[in-house]
Amino acid sequence: MMLHIDWSFLSWELLRGFVLKGFIFSLVLTVIATLGGVLFGTLLALMRLSGKKWLMAPATIYVNGMRSIPLVMVILWFFLLVPLIIGRPIGAEASAIITFVAFEAAYFSEIMRAGIQSVPRGQVFAGQALGMTYSQNMKLVVLPQAFRNMLPVLLTQTIILFQDTSLVYAIGAYDMLKGFDVAGKNFGRPVEAYLAAAVAYFVICYSLSWAVKRLHKKIAIIR
Repeated sequence: MMLHIDWSFLSWELLRGFVLKGFIFSLVLTVIATLGGVLFGTLLALMRLSGKKWLMAPATIYVNGMRSIPLVMVILWFFLLVPLIIGRPIGAEASAIITFVAFEAAYFSEIMRAGIQSVPRGQVFAGQALGMTYSQNMKLVVLPQAFRNMLPVLLTQTIILFQDTSLVYAIGAYDMLKGFDVAGKNFGRPVEAYLAAAVAYFVICYSLSWAVKRLHKKIAIIR
């Protein structure tokens, strides 16, 4: 028995009514998790590179711990345990945002640590020779170069992050995958809906990956 695929149910009205809301949330979640992850990840990277054990130890435990646990488990744990601790639910969307920022900080931390270590030591010594403090050296000399060196990797991790937003489906958050799922159930076409979702994720992520490769080539030429 052959499976009959019918794409006639797909329309702009369907996408606008069911999928667009989920796509916007997936996009917002990606942007917030990226910005928050880079901010806290940079802080964690600086802690690990500080040379002070009281800063290095908690940062190392946090990064290694988060990187050793599947994201979907962190999402479920946070969604189920936090309401028990604070005594009230915080909602699937808010839970997803906080979880992604906390989780992605560990990955962006390793990227930023590699970026900071990629800056030639001569640049650091030059800053010190000019009388810069450690914080001034990091802010004005090291971090700008580290961000430039790691920009393609940061953007690649952001694309992976966008793909991972589909995992919030596990706690009922209305992301892009959830939008396709609801559309498929409402129109009785779940197979077509999931295939359409796969195509949508592929087109978006492939296009972004192509743009990152182009950017990487331009940065390599500037160097």
